[in-house]
Amino acid sequence: MQTPAVAGDLFGADVDTASAYAHLLASRGVEWGLIGPREVDRIWERHVLNSVAVSALVPEDATVVDVGSGAGLPGIPLAIARPDLRVTLLEPLQRRATFLVEVVDELGLGDRVRVIRGRASQASDQDPLVHRGRYDVVTSRAVAALPKLVQWCEPLMEPDGRIVALKGSSAAREVEESRGALRKRGLVADVHPERAYPDAEPTWLVLCRRARR
Repeated sequence: MQTPAVAGDLFGADVDTASAYAHLLASRGVEWGLIGPREVDRIWERHVLNSVAVSALVPEDATVVDVGSGAGLPGIPLAIARPDLRVTLLEPLQRRATFLVEVVDELGLGDRVRVIRGRASQASDQDPLVHRGRYDVVTSRAVAALPKLVQWCEPLMEPDGRIVALKGSSAAREVEESRGALRKRGLVADVHPERAYPDAEPTWLVLCRRARR
């Protein structure tokens, strides 16, 4: 699988690490059932490069948690592209968490990426798998509809933190239909179409912040 030229612009000196990750997704990720076989030809464009678009809404030196990280998207590409970040990959399923631990170790990202087997939920939930950390940025990709997502993610936000959710082209409609759920959690949201690189298809990011009082 060839590394696209644009990857050098996005990942800089760490482009070889990004390439190694793409190959892991296309091989072990498929073998473990985390990536569909039909996705192999689109690993770079649809998964790795697409994830980097999140960077536009992530402040410098931020702590980031990737909720329901799965195969490490968007958390691992984000961590490779942004070595200033400290990234937590939060994944409840043991098989996926094991995959993430192996990948982080093999890519040499352990100094800035950690894997936690756990899940996000309401703060009152007493399940021992519920993770109760606080972060500057809570991100997710293809995890849940926005009302459910903010219910899970809001307890993980620092007081001045934000949620950055990767959504599809219907993101604006989803935000509009979720106003009540957002208001209940004390949040406001808007949609940001971002491109990882100039010729890329837009990635629709929903940015949620706490409402000003």
